[in-house]
Amino acid sequence: MSTILDIQDLKKTYNSGDRHLTVLEGINFSLQAGDTCSIVGPSGSGKTTLLGLCAGLDRASSGSVILNGVKLDNLSEDERAQVRNQYVGFIFQNFQLIPTLTAMENVMVPLELRGERNVQRQAMELLGRVGLAERHDHYPTQLSGGEQQRVSLARAFSNRPTILFADEPTGNLDEETGQRVEQLLFDLNRESGTTLVLVTHDLDLAEKTQRIIRIKGGNAVSDTGAPVSVSRDEL
Repeated sequence: MSTILDIQDLKKTYNSGDRHLTVLEGINFSLQAGDTCSIVGPSGSGKTTLLGLCAGLDRASSGSVILNGVKLDNLSEDERAQVRNQYVGFIFQNFQLIPTLTAMENVMVPLELRGERNVQRQAMELLGRVGLAERHDHYPTQLSGGEQQRVSLARAFSNRPTILFADEPTGNLDEETGQRVEQLLFDLNRESGTTLVLVTHDLDLAEKTQRIIRIKGGNAVSDTGAPVSVSRDEL
């Protein structure tokens, strides 16, 4: 199996006046094609920062991120955007849908950026897979939280990503809707062979992935290749 994500001695520091805040330090791990992995830890531990660095949404202070063989460290923002559009899907906790676009138009955006044809047909097929074909002409404000998250899931899979990053994908949803989104994530992971990386506080969701990496105080304090019991104060 090929290595999809390789993280080497990753560090992220923010400067505020004379102060230096280290959010992450010494993070090392790699993922193979089709892996499922959860990143857990207390609020403020650096989980979302790590996810953004892995996806190329931000640049590390030091260390290296290699995504599907592409070293992101010295790429420009435009170059990183091209890599994301080619290989990455990202699901945000607050959905990040464009409010002036319909559900179908939101899903079409990555397809149009890739210069693909028949983008409306593809977008409708993706919305159909998440059970929202009949809501294709609705704007985000006309959709429930669960429906918005399913649109964002369809959008994330529109470029057939090699790796999908999801930041608290069920965090803003009720239990029933969260379970439906969770099932969609794993179904699409299995069907497409997409590597799945989740940041979550949900113990049950974390234990469904093959691997759990626990972050505390900006450091990886445990890493297991198989589901294990994780106490709730660690999430």
